[in-house]
Amino acid sequence: MKEVKKQGGLNAEIQSRIGHQLRAMYDDVVRQGVPDRFAELIRKLDVPAPDPQLGATAAADQTSQKDRRD
Repeated sequence: MKEVKKQGGLNAEIQSRIGHQLRAMYDDVVRQGVPDRFAELIRKLDVPAPDPQLGATAAADQTSQKDRRD
C-alpha cells in the first residue's frame, strides 16, 4: 500500500513570524519583573515554618536559641 503524505502545517515564513511575535511578548513579560505581592509570598515561603511535632513552646525555644547564637 502506498503512503500518502499529508499536506498541511505552517510554512517557514509563518513559523518565523509567530516566533518573532512570541519572543517579543516574552521579552515584554520578562521586563515587567515580579509583582510585589508575588515577591512577598516568595519571601514568606523562604521563612522556615515551625515544626508542628515540636509544639509552639519548642519552636519558640529553638528561635530564642538561634537568636542567642547570632
